[in-house]
Amino acid sequence: MIKVSSRWTKVWYRNYISFLKFFYVNLVGNLGDPILYLLAMGFGLGAFLGQIEGVSYVQFLAPGIIVSSAMFAAVYECTFESFLKMIHLKTYDAIIVTPVNIEDVVTGDIVWGATKAMLSGIMMFVVITVFGLIHSWWSLFIPLLIFLVGLHFACFAMLITAWAPNFDYFSYFLELVITPIFFFSGIFFPLSQSPGWLRALSGTFPLTHAVELSRALVMGTVPQRPITNILFLIIPSIGLFYWSVWRMKKRMIK
Repeated sequence: MIKVSSRWTKVWYRNYISFLKFFYVNLVGNLGDPILYLLAMGFGLGAFLGQIEGVSYVQFLAPGIIVSSAMFAAVYECTFESFLKMIHLKTYDAIIVTPVNIEDVVTGDIVWGATKAMLSGIMMFVVITVFGLIHSWWSLFIPLLIFLVGLHFACFAMLITAWAPNFDYFSYFLELVITPIFFFSGIFFPLSQSPGWLRALSGTFPLTHAVELSRALVMGTVPQRPITNILFLIIPSIGLFYWSVWRMKKRMIK
């Protein structure tokens, strides 16, 4: 039986205070790779490419970089950071001897992972705005989309952490799951030009649906399947949340 109380907010706040102590380090880590991809692929490689789907390559690339930065922030927070607190620092053990239970701890960490993803995505959104790549007021809904992406991948990452025996386990997750999702979710090239099997596979990735929504919001166009896109982000997140909390509780309380 999963019982989550309002005390998860205490865990969230604890993570927030810890984050503030290393804010600038986190800032560089969260923005470094996305900005490099934007500069190298968008402005570098993009200079040799023509228009893609009626826009320049950097304009095509930017919306996907926003949501992918949120994905990576959530994944790193709820894998390496959560595992460190659970196994090496014994933070989870210290918290659950108080009135805060393990469900509250895991929920607090998941919501913090989504929050950190939102911060990372919004900072990337600001960078892209400075580059003049935002073309619609609909982009004001981007923060909500970023949070949904962060929540999904925070739940997914926490489930992996619940099974992980050591840090090396996360390398397999990142290389075999997250990296293919990153490269084949329509961020770098139109999926319409891809083989049928790749389009079918990428259609199962929540990030693909996030990229479609992000691109529509940034460009001010109507998304082709907005309801499907949103459901692909929300419904799996619910299942992953309960599964990850249940599995983490089973691991922590023996």
